[in-house]
Amino acid sequence: MKSLESILANHPFFEDLKKEFLELITGCASNVCFKAGEFIHRQHADADRFYVIRQGKVALELCPPGRNPITLQTVNEGEILGWAWLVPPYHWHCDAQAVELTRAIALDGKCLRKKCQEDHDFGFELLSRILPILGQRMEATQIQLLDIYGSQQKN
Repeated sequence: MKSLESILANHPFFEDLKKEFLELITGCASNVCFKAGEFIHRQHADADRFYVIRQGKVALELCPPGRNPITLQTVNEGEILGWAWLVPPYHWHCDAQAVELTRAIALDGKCLRKKCQEDHDFGFELLSRILPILGQRMEATQIQLLDIYGSQQKN
């Protein structure tokens, strides 16, 4: 059986991370599993974790008032889910729902924020890895919203 540290060490997000940083991250990690249809987090709830998706698929959805939920993106095996744990007021900006059985490693955001404050080199390294993902997610969300609302104006 693999340890959490060895699983994280082999994940592309943590590639070439210093061993001491990997140990800090592993200290905040736990295994989690979500059934198909189960919500991993809900919009506006406290954002206290992020996830390394090991298996499965997660839909990121927005629920506009008076409308059906809109799937903005799907996060798949090997990807990272969640950045709101890093940005005050630490609330989720959308729902995340498992589309199928999803196994992940959950990383405790409060634990990681504390370790980032104690070790700024660790914090910089972690932010340097998360910010490109945040940028990609924002860009993908923008494209999805243009597609959704652009097609509604044609009708």
